[in-house]
Amino acid sequence: MAQGELKRSLLNNNPNPKSPIASRSRKRQKIAEHRKSLPIASVEKRLIEEVQKNDVLIIIGETGSGKTTQLPQFLFRAGFCKKRKMVGITQPRRIAAMSIAERVAEESDVELGQRVGYSIRFDDCTSSTTRLKLMTDGFLLREALVDPLLSRYSVIVVDEAHERTVDTDVLLALLKDVQRDRLSGCQGRKVSPLKLIIMSASLDASVFSEYFGGAKAVRVEGRPFHVDILYTVRPVEDYVDAAFNTIFQIHSEEEPGDILVFLTGQEEIESVERLVKEKLKDLPEDERKLLPLVIYSALPSEKQTRVFAPAPTGFRKVILATNIAETSITIPGIRYVIDSGFVKARTYDPSKGIKTLDVVEVSKAQALQRSGRVGREAPGKCFRLYPEREFEKLKDSTKPEIKRCNLSNVILHLKARGIDDIVGFDFIDKPSRGAIVKALAELYLLGALTDDCKLAKPAGEQMSRLPLDPFYSRALILANQFNCLEEMLITVAMLSVESIFYDPLEKREEARNSRTHFANVEGDHLTYLSVYRESDELLEKRNNIMEKWCKDNFVNSGSLKLARDTYREIREHVEQMGFNVSSCGNDMLEYRRCLAASFFLKAAQRQMDGTYRALESGEIVHIHPTSVLFHSKPECVIFDEFIQTSKKYIKNLTRIDHLWLAELVPHHYKIDE
Repeated sequence: MAQGELKRSLLNNNPNPKSPIASRSRKRQKIAEHRKSLPIASVEKRLIEEVQKNDVLIIIGETGSGKTTQLPQFLFRAGFCKKRKMVGITQPRRIAAMSIAERVAEESDVELGQRVGYSIRFDDCTSSTTRLKLMTDGFLLREALVDPLLSRYSVIVVDEAHERTVDTDVLLALLKDVQRDRLSGCQGRKVSPLKLIIMSASLDASVFSEYFGGAKAVRVEGRPFHVDILYTVRPVEDYVDAAFNTIFQIHSEEEPGDILVFLTGQEEIESVERLVKEKLKDLPEDERKLLPLVIYSALPSEKQTRVFAPAPTGFRKVILATNIAETSITIPGIRYVIDSGFVKARTYDPSKGIKTLDVVEVSKAQALQRSGRVGREAPGKCFRLYPEREFEKLKDSTKPEIKRCNLSNVILHLKARGIDDIVGFDFIDKPSRGAIVKALAELYLLGALTDDCKLAKPAGEQMSRLPLDPFYSRALILANQFNCLEEMLITVAMLSVESIFYDPLEKREEARNSRTHFANVEGDHLTYLSVYRESDELLEKRNNIMEKWCKDNFVNSGSLKLARDTYREIREHVEQMGFNVSSCGNDMLEYRRCLAASFFLKAAQRQMDGTYRALESGEIVHIHPTSVLFHSKPECVIFDEFIQTSKKYIKNLTRIDHLWLAELVPHHYKIDE
């Protein structure tokens, strides 16, 4: 080839369409076109001007407007990451922080973990070159313990603020202090002012504006495609039955496109899945092209990913989901949403120590999030299974979590920051005085606080350094003294994840029978140890059969992997604190005694009628059917969770000798108990 021909070839703008370069070029072009089509793209210049003029800015935008993925890139281009500064973007959920970071990195055409990265508890995908950092609200709270001024950040973006998680509320209060301290040159350090952006899909952002002294709010109008909102004429008697009927109404009457159905939990989802499959058998062959899929948090990750795969040619997916699909993930291909109007919400009664899981109405903000799952790729429809007049009666936003949760961890974190006046702390919505007093008393009994409510040394300081529930932190500190820290690390890691075991409706009996070889007569904590250790042995031999082993034993592979990652991270923490990670071997007596000393506030004793009495609250409770101790009814147990559904249940139990309580915790239990 002549030199001129070579030069023309290298400059050719039409490479082989099948080459990787051409494929990448087409993908980048498609991404660029998508970004330009987003409603937020037209207001980039205005938003940057508002950020430059205001220390606090509230951005209200519909789901699908592009605010979450585009604003970080706007800020980077505007120079907010110069001089090695970072823009931090927080999300309420781990999965959202990870998936958004992946998307922003892809749109920026950079490798994840370089310019764009994420940090969540027990998983850090950042580097020294990271400038746009996605993270959970809780992660940034812990970072503020190490760097109270958050000096590496020029801008903090708090996304999905309308969800009002406890971490979001505490974070906003701390960021208010950080802004003031940076302006005043607190701690003798000269740090540039911190810009704060609060993003919400809420109809009314006045609560945030008022909290920040009349901060300016900017509304980003529109979404990529139109969404029709359809209501029922009158209230439905059974929203599960109505959802089932609406699925087949859409399937028979509407244009092609997948369906996303919001239900409240696994039981409802599996019930509708079974009904759909039974109905399909009765339909003519050409009308059976409907593929039911499910997604909820306890579902193994490999089963969750099925919802993202395209439906077979000619088929329509119907995805039955909990509120996990409201904000954390975006499923391609959705053209229709069915909103039941209900969600399961946790509340906490501090006087009894009970967590309650109730089915409640969604808020307007949640309903808008659900309708926002369509209209991203094409026009869509949202079928709300309630009348429009009922929508108008819904609360604007979800009840703040800080008013319905155990405050122990929140207060321990604030104490570690040197904030002692908890009652006077500047919460957006103040929790009840009773909830604060109960949490302070609990932390005192756990040894985290002194009798004058100061952070105890060294126990309280050590507990605050561990990113765990105070009960788990206490368990690890005591395990160091009982010489069973290895076992307790595994236990805490397994308790820190959701649903180690997976019980599919159609194979429930098979699932429970397959796991009997893990079961330990002393309780669930030792059963979890067996699962972890067997997986350890398997990994040492053949890593590639782990998925099959999990499937055969109905173990949630995603939860087990997260537990293993959690174990490694917590182990690093305790080793840095100077703890010796020793094992008690096969002698589980000291391990069980350590559990009794750690969870002494969560002890229950069997009554004459076979029920149990929680010793701390006096409540009559029942062993949860999933416990290995369900049939054996030991005299005394410690438990991890006290929850009320159809009954008051205690979960994750270990058999103990009731005399251990007086021996190990004499300041709380008398010998005659």
